[in-house]
Amino acid sequence: MTRILVVDDDRALLRALAINLRARHFDVETAADGATALAHAARTPPDIAIVDLGLPDIDGIDIVTGLRGWTTVPIIVLSARDTQSSKVDALDAGADDYITKPFGMDELLARIRAALRRATASTPVPVIRTAAFTVDLAAKKATRDGAPVRLTPTERHVLELLVRHTGKLVTHEQMLKEIWGPAYADQTNYLRVYVAQLRRKLEPTPSRPRHLITEPGIGYRFEVDGGSVAQD
Repeated sequence: MTRILVVDDDRALLRALAINLRARHFDVETAADGATALAHAARTPPDIAIVDLGLPDIDGIDIVTGLRGWTTVPIIVLSARDTQSSKVDALDAGADDYITKPFGMDELLARIRAALRRATASTPVPVIRTAAFTVDLAAKKATRDGAPVRLTPTERHVLELLVRHTGKLVTHEQMLKEIWGPAYADQTNYLRVYVAQLRRKLEPTPSRPRHLITEPGIGYRFEVDGGSVAQD
């Protein structure tokens, strides 16, 4: 089943969308605020997200930016803001489509189908191979020496975020905002814990990591180090 994350602070609309989408055999996760939405996405990455802009804690643009930082899934903005600047800001942040409220359910379903078709036809998600382990982003799994590695949802999210930016520095602030939300932007101890756990599970010598590299005081970087990136 296709997983849809629906984010809107109008609880009546949220219930109506959930009922209609489930009736059409979608697996629906709902959130009435931004922090809950990001937590849901980290725990169970969606196949498509529908995001309202007027949220009580985080502007919907920040949700779009946060999701787009680590995933290529389609994002449809559903908002009462009908100005051109609002639409441009959402699309520039990484949204794939923009629907203005009020809207018809048939239109929303058509937009969802179109977004999913485009996503299916897009560039395949890479498989990252190192000498010791492999990360398959599409299958959301990792193997070490050919054996499956059990990762928690948060460990997987941290790893995916770094792998999608292979060879590039990802700052503490960016990682914390995208995985836990803006309220956790200074909680760098969270990252130390999860990166250490990933090293123990993946690195041949965790105390001397070759792939999950620390940039002291700044962030982390993933290096393939002689491995390969395959478009499987």
